[in-house]
Amino acid sequence: MISQFFILSQRGDSIVFRDYRGEVPKGSAEIFFRKVKFWKDDGEGDAPPVFNADGVNYFHVKDAGLLFVATTRVNVSPSLALELLRRIARVVKDYLGVLSEDALRKNFVLVYELLDQIIDFGYVQTTSTEVLKSYVFNEPVVVDSSQLGPAGIFMAKRMPVTTITKSVVANERGGRKREEIFVDIIEKMSVTFSSSGYILTSEIDGTIQLKSYLTGNPEIRLALNEEVGIGRGGESIYDYGSSLGSGAVILDDCNFHESVHLDSFDVDRTLTLVPTDGEFPVMNYRITQEFKPPFCINALIEEAGPFKAEVTIKVRADFPSSIIADKILVQIPLPTYTTRVSFELEPGTVGNTTNFTEANKRMEWGLKKARISSPLYNIPSHSLFLP
Repeated sequence: MISQFFILSQRGDSIVFRDYRGEVPKGSAEIFFRKVKFWKDDGEGDAPPVFNADGVNYFHVKDAGLLFVATTRVNVSPSLALELLRRIARVVKDYLGVLSEDALRKNFVLVYELLDQIIDFGYVQTTSTEVLKSYVFNEPVVVDSSQLGPAGIFMAKRMPVTTITKSVVANERGGRKREEIFVDIIEKMSVTFSSSGYILTSEIDGTIQLKSYLTGNPEIRLALNEEVGIGRGGESIYDYGSSLGSGAVILDDCNFHESVHLDSFDVDRTLTLVPTDGEFPVMNYRITQEFKPPFCINALIEEAGPFKAEVTIKVRADFPSSIIADKILVQIPLPTYTTRVSFELEPGTVGNTTNFTEANKRMEWGLKKARISSPLYNIPSHSLFLP
C-alpha cells in the first residue's frame, strides 16, 4: 500500500503527482528531492533506493533521467515497492513509446488515466499493458525520439535500438498495424581484477527482452543454444537432462515470464510463448562460470612523494577490431583522504573525458566511441595528492 506517487525531472520539477491516501504532507516531493540531491552518508555515496525521512518511507528508481517515487508511512516490502515503480515506468513507456520529460508533459492526461487504473486508494490493481488497454481510452501524442535533446541522448544509452521507441497501442498512419517483433539480449557484467590483471570474481546478469507489435498476439517460439545447462556443473535445477559439449553455457539460475511454456525446453531448449502487448522480460538468468570479458584492466601505482601517488591505468581490449566500443567509462575508487587529482592524457587523444568526483572519491575516464585497433589503451599518470 502506497500513499503517494510522483515523477520528477532531473531538475526536481514535479511532472506527475498523485496523492491516494492523504497521509503524507503535500511537500513530500520537494523534501525527497532535497534529500537525494544533498545526500550525505558518512560524507560519501548516493541516496539509497529506499530511505526514511520524518516518518515517511521513500522508494525511488531512476529511468531515462526521470525519478519514479512512491511514499508511505506503513511498513511496505521494499522489493515490492521498487518492482511496482519499475513496472509503472515500463507501462508508461509502452504507451508513450519513449520515456522523457517532454513525452510525459504532452501525455499527462493519458499518464494520469493509467495511474488511476494501476493504483486504487494506494492498492495495486494491475500493471499489465494488455489488461489496461480495455480501460484506458486516451490516445498517446507521438513524440519524435530524435528531437528529445539531452534527454534523448540519455535515453539512447539505455535503449540502443531506436526503432522500438514507438507506442504499442498506437497504429501507424492510415490505421495500419506494425507487424514487427524485437528481441534484445541485455547483459550486465561484474568483474573484479587483481592489481596484476587476473580475474578474481566474475558474474553476468542477463535478460532476454521482448517487445511485440504483432496483430493478434500469435504464438511464437524462441530457440536458445542447445547446449545451455542450468545449475552448477551442468546439473539442471529443473531436472532437464542434456549432454553438454565444449561450447556449453552453464546458467547458475534463471526464471521465466509467466507467459512462457517450457514443454519443449528440456528437448531442444525452445521457449514457447504468446507475447503480450508491451515490453517484458522473457527470461532472466545469472552466470558465474569463467568467461572472457571484453576488457582487461591493469593499474600501476607508484609513490611520487610523501603526499603524492601516480596511477597508470591500462585497458586491454579482447575483441576484434571490427567491433566498435561505444560510451566506455572506467571508474577508479580512491582513498577517502584524497584531496586533489590531476589528469595527463596522451598527446593527440580525442574524445576522452576525465573527472574527479570529490563527494565519493572516484576518478573517471570516459571514451565516447572507440574502434579498438591496437591491443592496448593507456591512461597515463594520474597524480593523486594526499593530505
